[in-house]
Amino acid sequence: MMWRSPLALVRDALHSQRARERELRSLQSNLPYEGMEKAKQPNRFFPSNAIKTTKYSLLLFLPMNLYQQFHRMANLYFVGLAILNFIPVVNAFQPEVGLIPICIIMSLTALKDAWEDFRRYQSDRKVNNMPCLIYSRREKQYVERCWKDVRVGDFVKVVCNEIVPADLLLLYSSDPNAVCHLETANLDGETNLKQRTVVSGLCTSHPEFEPENFNAVVVCERPNNNLNHFKCFLEKSDKDKVGASIESLLLRGCTVRNTNHAVGFVVYAGHETKSMLNNNGSRCKRSKLERKLNVDVFFCLILLFTMCLIGAIGHYLWLESLPGVPPFLVPGSNGHLDDPSLMSFYMFFTMIILLQILIPISLYVSIELVKVGQIFFITNDIDLYDEETDSRIQCRALNITEDLGQIEYIFSDKTGTLTENKMVFRRCSIMGTEYSHKEN
Repeated sequence: MMWRSPLALVRDALHSQRARERELRSLQSNLPYEGMEKAKQPNRFFPSNAIKTTKYSLLLFLPMNLYQQFHRMANLYFVGLAILNFIPVVNAFQPEVGLIPICIIMSLTALKDAWEDFRRYQSDRKVNNMPCLIYSRREKQYVERCWKDVRVGDFVKVVCNEIVPADLLLLYSSDPNAVCHLETANLDGETNLKQRTVVSGLCTSHPEFEPENFNAVVVCERPNNNLNHFKCFLEKSDKDKVGASIESLLLRGCTVRNTNHAVGFVVYAGHETKSMLNNNGSRCKRSKLERKLNVDVFFCLILLFTMCLIGAIGHYLWLESLPGVPPFLVPGSNGHLDDPSLMSFYMFFTMIILLQILIPISLYVSIELVKVGQIFFITNDIDLYDEETDSRIQCRALNITEDLGQIEYIFSDKTGTLTENKMVFRRCSIMGTEYSHKEN
């Protein structure tokens, strides 16, 4: 890989940002530029088809994870107590001892979050390395590549029962009526097949579509998350314009059905596809139990501060009522006793450390252990095992068990959403001869 100056990298980043923010995009075929360096590629400003759904990176894992954990009020409370115990005038026991419980809790939580994010990384890696067919001008045929290798401007061939790797403008279909049937269950939950038609004016009598003969410029709108809207037109060399709509767009994540094969032109890839734009990404899920615990901890803090304030005021009044200097009061390093008000101020923080058991850290340890046990039993429950697919239930988030049994409302639009409309072939009679299906 050739070296490029930082100024050139910044300039390319600015040009890439401007190209992505334009209302209309002009896309060309990548075939005439196959094998050239990236700087000469016409669609180099648009992202690749590789996706990333992880929340953390190796460099930013620690600060981002600590930021997420400090949304739990109890963690702030225990860290504050540990820091307070390092102040010599108010500490009540060894400062290092106070750090052990909170460090263990936050370390276990960080390991749990790292494991969940690692599973997202494995899922992304599996998706990015799924095979697909991309036309190569050098080899004069469709070659097998990974999803992550798909670029805007490529010609991709999808066969029956295959998942569409990117948003494709349908240019050819093996169906005699120039249509392609899609199953969009992964996007909208609909199991009914939908038809997509080849862009008008491109229907050809040839048995196969020739990507090298495609010399039009595809002008499309900026990517958006509307699954039912798409505007585009093809500008040919003779300035003829052919319009296209959502009826000619194969969305990423859909499955081709009842069609031998189809060829499409990649208009959106990776995180610019409509399916990924509707994916808000991984977020920190907080259950109702955790939010309720935050409220309870807040009221416990108010109670704790009230008790410590009363104790500090009583300590001040008691010191003021003493006739002389009691022997149990130790003078400071300068040989003089501190003022009663200052000693009462120190006593306030000392009592916070002494009464910290009002919010027990063992409560959160117990909750984490209970969640791990629940997930173990749910995962190994024989009633939740599917023999047909040889799969069992998966808990992708360890805090999902806290919301079990707390469903308040169920919304349903129609009965087809909750039932399976499935027709099974049993037998038929043709010319008096009965034909039966042995499996059914």
